[in-house]
Amino acid sequence: MGRVYVDALLVRASEEARRAGARLTEAEHLLLALAGGPEGGEVRGLLDAAGLDHQGVQDALQREFEHGLKTAGVSGLDDEVLRPREAGRMPSDIGESGRRVMEQAMATARKKDLRAPHILLGILGLKVGTVPRALKLAEVDVDDLRTRTRALL
Repeated sequence: MGRVYVDALLVRASEEARRAGARLTEAEHLLLALAGGPEGGEVRGLLDAAGLDHQGVQDALQREFEHGLKTAGVSGLDDEVLRPREAGRMPSDIGESGRRVMEQAMATARKKDLRAPHILLGILGLKVGTVPRALKLAEVDVDDLRTRTRALL
């Protein structure tokens, strides 16, 4: 897969970010791209088994967003306010959490050998941020998912 796969994944992640109205491509957009992309069937199978198909990831991220608002004392917002607004153009850069994912993924594989499991391990390696909070709220067994992902390498 290598470079071609990474490029295709980053394009899909940017599209996910655009649909969410984000200005940067972050770890959550990479996870959505993995869950909904045509490549990486083995990883998609692991994600599906953990309840993280594309819709499951979107639901987990929405729960994390709503939980964050509630924690901050924000309530009573209607669905229209909570719904993401699609951006008019693709994000032009990758954000900090997305960079961390790619750095961790590349630390475990040579660039030409980079595959979906490496990216997922990079995502699962995050300790703070939106994705770790969303996975915790979705009661995903991250350690088990990490172990199953490593077995694909």
